Amino acid sequence: MTAEQFNAPPRVRAAASPAGVMHIRHRHTEKFTVVGNHLAQHADLSLVAIGIAVYVQSLPDGALIGIKDLARRFREGEIAIARGLRELEKAGYLERKRVRTESGRIVTVTRWYERPGQPVDLVKRRPVRLRERVVAEPLPPVDEEAGALLAGLRRLDPRLVLSEKDVRRLSPRVRAWLDREVGVRQIVRTLTADLPPGLISWPARLLGYRLVNWLPPMLPAGLVREPVQEVERPLPFRTCDGCERAFRAAGPGLCRECREKAVTRVA
Repeated sequence: MTAEQFNAPPRVRAAASPAGVMHIRHRHTEKFTVVGNHLAQHADLSLVAIGIAVYVQSLPDGALIGIKDLARRFREGEIAIARGLRELEKAGYLERKRVRTESGRIVTVTRWYERPGQPVDLVKRRPVRLRERVVAEPLPPVDEEAGALLAGLRRLDPRLVLSEKDVRRLSPRVRAWLDREVGVRQIVRTLTADLPPGLISWPARLLGYRLVNWLPPMLPAGLVREPVQEVERPLPFRTCDGCERAFRAAGPGLCRECREKAVTRVA
């Protein structure tokens, strides 16, 4: 008998595309984080959201992952970070709830689910006790002149309400303007002019930006300043007692035409 013959050619194993990524593998034995492909290759999450998720998953329990905390760590802005956190909440990885502590304060409890939808092993985890996080931030002493300027801004625009902490923090920046011989009225005009329409969410941040980035230079040494000449103001408007026509005068009386008519009658 003749040996069985195969006419079909052997299958050739598909080679990786030379344009694709080539992994250089390394086995991690310390300081590594396990991330499932359900997260790393999530079809509905943006790249920012996946990046935030990987970073959060690498953090220990108790780490702060608020919008401002992440904005201080990364170069992305608060808007992009907030959008990424909302994506993670919608996908089930992140949970944020407002609860009341034993002292009556409202705090945010944050939970991270490494695999949403899977049962959570609560036996091995210790119960979480809500604690109020109080950070003692050293504040500069009160600068009365600068503090009064900042606190009084709300009288000109009710959107510029500052807390006492904000006033203390921004007072040294106002003092820098005063030390450069910029008058109080000029500083107020600079801080309140051309404000954005609508609600100002963070007035302290807006004012701090202007105080830092719009700071004028020091006057040259030895500069002799000429005395400022007062501009002569026009006289106020008055109503003529004769014809009730408006005219400028230091006090009430008659306009020029009525005065001339009165002189003509006397003559």
